[in-house]
Amino acid sequence: MLVLASTSLARRTMLEAAGVTHVAVAAGVDEEATKAALSHLGGRALADALAELKAVKVSLRRPGDLVLGCDQTLECDDGRLLDKPGDILGQQLRLLSGTTHRLHSAVVAAENGRPVWRHVERAKMTMRVLSEDFIADYCAAEGESVGGCIGGYRIEGRGIQLFSRIEGDHFTILGLPLLPVLDWLRVRGVLPS
Repeated sequence: MLVLASTSLARRTMLEAAGVTHVAVAAGVDEEATKAALSHLGGRALADALAELKAVKVSLRRPGDLVLGCDQTLECDDGRLLDKPGDILGQQLRLLSGTTHRLHSAVVAAENGRPVWRHVERAKMTMRVLSEDFIADYCAAEGESVGGCIGGYRIEGRGIQLFSRIEGDHFTILGLPLLPVLDWLRVRGVLPS
């Protein structure tokens, strides 16, 4: 059985749309405490560590199943990491306005409590300069739906208007480097080749 150690609607939808049968299970990881303990790591390493923690934790509860753990981090050009903005969406958009940041999307597969495969991809996102009027309108229209999203946007919706340039895979931006996952699942025999 393939298990996604995430209840993320975006990740579940990507796997379902690709025809990948799976079950989704909440990992039950205290992300805030883990991020605080791993604050010395950069964005790529932190995304990988969190994805591994989720995969291994669920894998220990589901012996014999193949578990995918995922995580994503947003790293500014100065190395600062930003999280889901919650109720400070406008403040975070002002900070990102006119700058380029990197999204690191990690996926780790675990079996019987140990990692067996991993992959991390990066996307570079250049946000255009945003006016105060645009930020206010965006927050009013999108705030509740994107406050829990890394960066405060969904590029598959109105969030695409925030950007002047995007370099990287669409699935990576959505939070799951899907093509490498599908390739690996074919190698493992989970999907037909």
